[in-house]
Amino acid sequence: MARTTRTRRRTGPGIDALLASKEMVLVCGSGGVGKTTMAAALGLSAVVHQGGKVLVLTVDPARRLADALGVGALGNAATRVPAEAFADAGVEPRGELWAAMLDTKAGWDELIRRHAPDAGVRDAVLSNPLYQNITSRFVHSHDYLAMEQLHDLHASGEYDLVVVDTPPSRNALDVLEAPSRMVEFFGSRLLRWLTVPYRSRLFTVASKPFYQVADRVLGSRFLRDIADFFVLFQAMESGFVARAREVESLLGDLRTTFVVVSTLETAPAHEAVFLARELTERGHHLGAIVANRTLPAAFTKRAAASSARALVDAVDGDDELVDAVVERLGDARIEPRTAREVLGEVGRRFHEVALVATREAERRAELSDLAPQLIDVPILDSDVHDLAGLLTLVDHLR
Repeated sequence: MARTTRTRRRTGPGIDALLASKEMVLVCGSGGVGKTTMAAALGLSAVVHQGGKVLVLTVDPARRLADALGVGALGNAATRVPAEAFADAGVEPRGELWAAMLDTKAGWDELIRRHAPDAGVRDAVLSNPLYQNITSRFVHSHDYLAMEQLHDLHASGEYDLVVVDTPPSRNALDVLEAPSRMVEFFGSRLLRWLTVPYRSRLFTVASKPFYQVADRVLGSRFLRDIADFFVLFQAMESGFVARAREVESLLGDLRTTFVVVSTLETAPAHEAVFLARELTERGHHLGAIVANRTLPAAFTKRAAASSARALVDAVDGDDELVDAVVERLGDARIEPRTAREVLGEVGRRFHEVALVATREAERRAELSDLAPQLIDVPILDSDVHDLAGLLTLVDHLR
């Protein structure tokens, strides 16, 4: 893969020091800014330049990570990036790079086995007819499971660094809030309402007609099956609540940091500002902001825009200049009229890009005030779809 000229606009010490000092890195940002790819590049950077055992965990439903790392389909079990992939990319890693993707079904089954007070409750929950349907929609279950798995990985001590690719932007806040939502649920009116038939004989008698109508509309024992499930679920309250508190503590731990990824376009940049401020206000460590797919700094210079305007004006009214260009090209197929149109269009397009670059510079300045370091990654010559492409990103991150 061809590499673009490296851009060296940044504040702070670079990404190496951050990765070396942390055990958990949560990568967040709005959709379409290259967040998943950047998470993989951060993990790769740590393995290539620092060593150790590194895991990149994606909780984004998109499956681009596996393609970029060349490991095939990803699941709950971590898969190691083979040595052959590094050799093909022309690099020798100092450590091991692993990748995994959150499996919602397997994650919930493991949670039930862990928190059930006894085998009877465990088996009753897992065999409940509504279990799979409810848990797939329950309290942002994907987000909560991501935080559970993050806790397990940290507690196991198996990896020196875990890089987590979170869901897009404001959904990333759902990941942070998932533990507290679980705690709130166990004390909620909804749970009390769902389980009240088992706690009130009067309610059971009074609600019998309602259940009969609901059974005819929704199917036999539909509401009772829901109540059965949540009564069993309530038996696991202490385990869920305790773990949620531990996860919240881990997110605020000094060994955990966040990296916000954004482009410098208007909407993603505003989302990045929002997310960076939210993380700081919540007491989380914001380690860096990565401005992805940036235009060259030279485009923001006043002389660049002035030159573009001068080119448009010159070719519009100077026949001798156009003729000289055609003669210099030495191609008989190029007509002066065509050359004039091409040169004018080049000048106009460059002027437009220069204006975009100026706006990017303004947004970059706003972002640079929100994090200890801001790292620019320029527009690459081609899409990142393999390990060699990720190494190009690594080069720009350092």
